[in-house]
Amino acid sequence: MEREILLLGDPGLYEISEEVRQEELESLGPVFTDMFDCIKGIRRDYGFGRAIAAPQIGVKKRLICMLTDRPYVIINPSLKFVGEEMMELLDDCMSFPNLLVWVRRYRHCILHYRDENWQERTMDMEDDMSELIQHEYDHLDGILATMRAIDNKSFVMKR
Repeated sequence: MEREILLLGDPGLYEISEEVRQEELESLGPVFTDMFDCIKGIRRDYGFGRAIAAPQIGVKKRLICMLTDRPYVIINPSLKFVGEEMMELLDDCMSFPNLLVWVRRYRHCILHYRDENWQERTMDMEDDMSELIQHEYDHLDGILATMRAIDNKSFVMKR
């Protein structure tokens, strides 16, 4: 089911999410489905979207669903940044789909997480994938791209 995505200004977007416990895993199956449906809906309506964090649909759990080369369920992620190299880019977000924000992100990071089968996984991420996971990870801590803007002139409206 395509759930309503919380929009910029909704207090729920600024809350810190709780870790998922293994015993909750089975009950979260419908949430995973809903999150992937939301990604597909944003792609249909706005032409972008590769991942969504659970808080964006009002679920306060440390959970990200990513739809790139295949579907990924990312549970209780942790990030380690590799090196000091940063990149500047325009960041978009499903919670403010007509706004772009110039941000700085680490070019390279390592993602540790559990998958939908509670197996430990690691992904080495660079460039656009590194930016993507940092953006979604921030949502789990109640941080939006607007809060990471380079300066007060870093906002661009889409036509």
